[in-house]
Amino acid sequence: MSRPMWFVLAGGGTGGHLFPALAVVAELRALTGSQDGVEVSFFCTPRPIDAHVLGAAQVEAIPQQVRPFSGRPWRWPAFWRAWRGSVAVCRQMFRHRRPAAVVGAGGYASGPAVRAALDAGVPTFLLNPDAVPGRANRHFARHKGLAGIFAQWAVTRDHLPAAAPVAVTGCPVRRTFLEAGGRDRDELVRLFDLQPGRRLLLVTGASQGARTINEAMAALADRLDWTGWQVLHLAGQADVARVSAAYGRADRMRGGMARVLPFTDRMAEAVAAADLVISRAGASTLAEILVLGKPSVLLPYPYHRDNHQRRNAEVLAGAGAAVLVDDARDTEVNCRVLEAVLSQLMHDDVQRDAMARSALSLGRPDAGRRIAQRLLDAARTSTDPACEF
Repeated sequence: MSRPMWFVLAGGGTGGHLFPALAVVAELRALTGSQDGVEVSFFCTPRPIDAHVLGAAQVEAIPQQVRPFSGRPWRWPAFWRAWRGSVAVCRQMFRHRRPAAVVGAGGYASGPAVRAALDAGVPTFLLNPDAVPGRANRHFARHKGLAGIFAQWAVTRDHLPAAAPVAVTGCPVRRTFLEAGGRDRDELVRLFDLQPGRRLLLVTGASQGARTINEAMAALADRLDWTGWQVLHLAGQADVARVSAAYGRADRMRGGMARVLPFTDRMAEAVAAADLVISRAGASTLAEILVLGKPSVLLPYPYHRDNHQRRNAEVLAGAGAAVLVDDARDTEVNCRVLEAVLSQLMHDDVQRDAMARSALSLGRPDAGRRIAQRLLDAARTSTDPACEF
């Protein structure tokens, strides 16, 4: 009796690298009929988020010793030792059992498994949710043996070799987001102890919060016209008390109009309930906003050298789905810009509706299913994908 097909994913270290890949895993399991229809291993980083997220998804986690490449020459020997060791482990495992396909989910931890798979002639793919590919994906995109690159947006083609096998599929999102879009909005609002009769502004800075966004919104709590509105603000553990106190002191905010949390494990419900979202511009976060058709104000993370989040935000802003605000890293400057933007958007139903329609037109709810089907097709046409030797 043959064993189930074995799919290998590689990457991790952040939710942006983990969640899209796990959305594909869920679709692989659905397409093959059960969780036992395929076996999945995730070659990941040693960071705690990887073990936590992969464990919750019932996916085997294989931490690697590989580390990020450093621009400091004295760190190169340690990088190359870790790289060679991780590639050797992958090669050894793939000799013992050939994967049906390997998918690089992005980041430095994707490299060793992708390298070993390409050398072994295993069907090898890359997930590329960001508008501009990162270093690892740019490197592997030049390899003639690469089977495919799954991009969120067509603009990615402009940053890769003309011959790169790019397929614009969208970015896979978790099923909880697809399901939340069909739920009753009043029910979703009540989950957060807020009022169904008011519009909802969702402010989020990802799992750790965003200090500059928190500071700006705390200062704006008593400057915005909140008539008909309320706010759900995910501030991160470090800032939750200070942000909550700022809303509590604001004369323009009445009781029950603000809910400040460090984070929520009901992110899909929070986005689905929102009438307007303020957020960073991570690729997977934007994919979630788009599939739910939400207008947004995006403040890309300002500390990345390559400003890749800004390039993501430009896609949405260019389509009329979002307003892009450059994070000045200065509270008063951010306040002035955000006050002008929010004073307009919060009280212009027509503009928000138009933005929502544009967002929905960019969303690709079928991305995970399309990618999973492509992996299965590649596995079934490759040579004896489940063989051991």
